[in-house]
Amino acid sequence: MPDALDSRDPPVLSVAQLTYLIKETLEGTFPAVWVSGELSDVSRPRSGHVYFTLKDADSQIRGVIWRSTASRLSFDLNDGIEVICAGNLDVYPPRGSYQLVVREIEPKGLGALQLALRQLQQRLAAEGLFAPELKKPLPRFPKRIAFVTSPTGAAIRDFVEVLRRRWREANVLVIPARVQGEGAGAEIARGIQTANRLYPKPDVLVVGRGGGSVEDLWCFNEEQVVRAIFNSEIPVVSAVGHEIDVTLSDLVADMRALTPSEAAELVVPSAEELAGNVASFHKRMVVALRNQATSARMRLEGLRRSRALQHPLDRIQELARQVDELDLRSRRAVQTQRATSESNLVQLAARLESLSPLAVLSRGYSLTQRPDGQLITNVGTLSVGEQLTTRLNTGSLVSRVESIDPAEGPENEWSPGGEED
Repeated sequence: MPDALDSRDPPVLSVAQLTYLIKETLEGTFPAVWVSGELSDVSRPRSGHVYFTLKDADSQIRGVIWRSTASRLSFDLNDGIEVICAGNLDVYPPRGSYQLVVREIEPKGLGALQLALRQLQQRLAAEGLFAPELKKPLPRFPKRIAFVTSPTGAAIRDFVEVLRRRWREANVLVIPARVQGEGAGAEIARGIQTANRLYPKPDVLVVGRGGGSVEDLWCFNEEQVVRAIFNSEIPVVSAVGHEIDVTLSDLVADMRALTPSEAAELVVPSAEELAGNVASFHKRMVVALRNQATSARMRLEGLRRSRALQHPLDRIQELARQVDELDLRSRRAVQTQRATSESNLVQLAARLESLSPLAVLSRGYSLTQRPDGQLITNVGTLSVGEQLTTRLNTGSLVSRVESIDPAEGPENEWSPGGEED
């Protein structure tokens, strides 16, 4: 560097001084800008701030949404979304880079409300808030009905008018709440919670209004209203009053009515229809009872003409005859069996008699035994001088063996067994 500088030469600045000048110039020149582009590299650290890159086909710029602004966003920021951002430029001195500090952001080409609605519907559906199996049935004959709506609107008038025409047995409790504008969603949610704290609890709860533009009905898409309906212990009927657009309240409610008048038709029965049904049931019951009575009389007449009632003793006598016949048959059977048994016994006795040794004695034969009772059948077992006892048909005799003749022959088998003294 030369010892002396020309006063016309620019001053030598430090990096910090240059960065500060750029920051002051840039931020002063662009205090507020609107920028459109596509989001990429979107990140949300634990601090709650949102960092991203906003780019188009030729350039890109870093952007940030501080936590205080990010917490109020009505839709999710994702890569690839075309957005329009409003904010100011900010220079970050430690890196010498600049970024867009976003104060407002909305989708490009698609309304922010519609995008937010779609994303909220997807998120709540994933949680199961719209599941059909969680819907509660409406009571058939409600006595207490609560309606969260504006007490001065047409919705409650239409509802009560139809209700009085159809069913006068129900009382209607109006829980006042704003049904459009800022803060309406919070009032509706509080009204639903208030209805669930009542004692005794209403039998059914209606939430709605008398129609309007999409913007007017937007409070019924707010998450706090949807969750209040889902958490209600009382069955809820959504009666927003718009046939074309379906709100999230319609999806989460246990039943949807296109209008408050239709809600009254869904909530209570028609007294006229019930009267007609009762009359029809009465006629059918009368016919059924008459048919039943006729059938009973015919059965009774048949019983009266039956033989059992006209001649009650015939059956007894018939049974008595059957008993006598059975008794006679049993006696005959016993006698026959006895005679057969006696005949068999005689035959068996005769056979035993014929086989008895004592019967042989009556025909002139005898039995010779030793003193110990042993029967002599072979002379070879005898010895001379042995004493024997001989049994005859009448009486017995004692002898002694004098001699033994060993001759064999059939005629000797039943002989006295030897010579006797």
